[in-house]
Amino acid sequence: MIELRDVTVTAPNGRTLLAGITVTLAERRIAVIGANGSGKSTLLRLLNGLVVPTSGHVVVDGLDTLRDGAAVRRRVGFVFTDPLAQLVMPTPIEDVALSLRRTLPRAARRDRAAELLASYGLGHVQHSSVYDLSGGERQLVALVSVLAVDPSVVVADEPTTLLDLRNRNRIRDQLTGLDQQLVIATHDLDLAADADRVLVVDDGRIVADGPPETTIPTYVDLVTS
Repeated sequence: MIELRDVTVTAPNGRTLLAGITVTLAERRIAVIGANGSGKSTLLRLLNGLVVPTSGHVVVDGLDTLRDGAAVRRRVGFVFTDPLAQLVMPTPIEDVALSLRRTLPRAARRDRAAELLASYGLGHVQHSSVYDLSGGERQLVALVSVLAVDPSVVVADEPTTLLDLRNRNRIRDQLTGLDQQLVIATHDLDLAADADRVLVVDDGRIVADGPPETTIPTYVDLVTS
């Protein structure tokens, strides 16, 4: 259960990024859509404490992101648009092993990392440089690194934007098949249509909230009118 209680986020220059957001996120698959600069990425970053509210509260399973940030981040994994922004080790096996540092002793991490990568069809690239991987492989490694610590929520910020059609579909299938709750910001309306609930963000506010069959047309009207 994720709750945003009258949340406002203001940038250092005084610009309001989000204004008075109150919403409870309980569905298994939630999509957030909106134009560039609408505030959807800021909204997602609130959910695991990467951004903290200027006012109001974000609460995840009873934990406040401002007061209990580290505990929240153990529950909420975050997948960035560009996987190179979060892959910090030279190879996939080292990156996944790094994610396991809080849950496994050092001697067990590489074997478990290898198992996880193989389970996602990445065993053959586990020792390759992350810079030699395809965009889809990099994004999948980033996802495996997040899932390695078994979060209860996965938040993904436009994870298919930089991918070609084949890799977009590959990542889409992996995300929609997750056991965890998924909150995803996306410009891919087909991906949004698979969600149980869609939030439309415009100018820092949620302007539509409901099933995809009603909210997606609202968004299309908003950006084409």
